[in-house]
Amino acid sequence: MNPKNAVEKATALYAIADAADDLARAGAEPFEIKAFTSGAREKLAEERPDYDKYAKAYAASERFKEGNQ
Repeated sequence: MNPKNAVEKATALYAIADAADDLARAGAEPFEIKAFTSGAREKLAEERPDYDKYAKAYAASERFKEGNQ
């Protein structure tokens, strides 16, 4: 991942955590907070994909498939 994208992604993750803290202070249920954070992280992954992680996951799945044939 290029350094600029990594910094932007880290900043967004901190913003998600801050928003979750705000929800908790406002009295939101833990399930609501979990749903918010999960959705926000999924959206972030769509907007800022990490192609290196995808390549590593693909390589691992290929090794697994080869070992189980």
